[in-house]
Amino acid sequence: MTVIELYPAIDMRGGKCVRLFKGDYNQETIYADSPFEMAKSFASQGAKWIHMVDLDGAKDGKRIHDKDVIRAATELGVNVQIGGGIRTEADVKHYLENGVTRVIIGSLAIQQPELAVSFIEKFGAERIVIGLDAKDGMVATHGWLETSTKSAIEVGQYFANHGAKTFVFTDIATDGTLTGPNIKANELLAEATGAEVIVSGGISSLADVKNVAKAAKQSSIGGVIIGKAIYENRFTLPEALKEVSSC
Repeated sequence: MTVIELYPAIDMRGGKCVRLFKGDYNQETIYADSPFEMAKSFASQGAKWIHMVDLDGAKDGKRIHDKDVIRAATELGVNVQIGGGIRTEADVKHYLENGVTRVIIGSLAIQQPELAVSFIEKFGAERIVIGLDAKDGMVATHGWLETSTKSAIEVGQYFANHGAKTFVFTDIATDGTLTGPNIKANELLAEATGAEVIVSGGISSLADVKNVAKAAKQSSIGGVIIGKAIYENRFTLPEALKEVSSC
């Protein structure tokens, strides 16, 4: 039985599947021409969830790659969660009414927290995830181009108190670096909120995956997002799935 959920990641920019280094739009590597075909590959390898991010949407504040996301959600028989460019209730409805399992609210949660809370109340905490992307513990917004004055812990506690049950926590300093995840920061967020925390950023090896799975036994960490390590062939998705199932 899998202790934690694995979320292979598909970051979309310019219609392609890419990865950024520490969230830097100028340090981009293109890994595939079709986000849908990448999602299809992950589904065929046993993924139950796919984590998709609309990088253009995050930067521009509007949906850009929604067709790719909805196609994956409706055709592949997997759960899809999407973040990036979601700013209105109409955006949330667009995804949730077209097969997407969960929507991640990031920048909007910092700029308009009451609106984000209204989404949780209207659509349910199972379908609205709060995305916390942090630089040195402070939450960043707009595709990580701006840093707020709020700490991840502070924002996490606010939303947990207002019904949020799941957070995606990204340590920007480790994202796309293959240097290992900041497990401690995730544990602190889990402890402060009591909510499920999905680890994102820095996974480089099966040992990293195993360490997150171990941490999950002592906290409310519930999943891990894996991106560059799979694209760089550090390990395969089936290997990672086997690793967490044996923990």
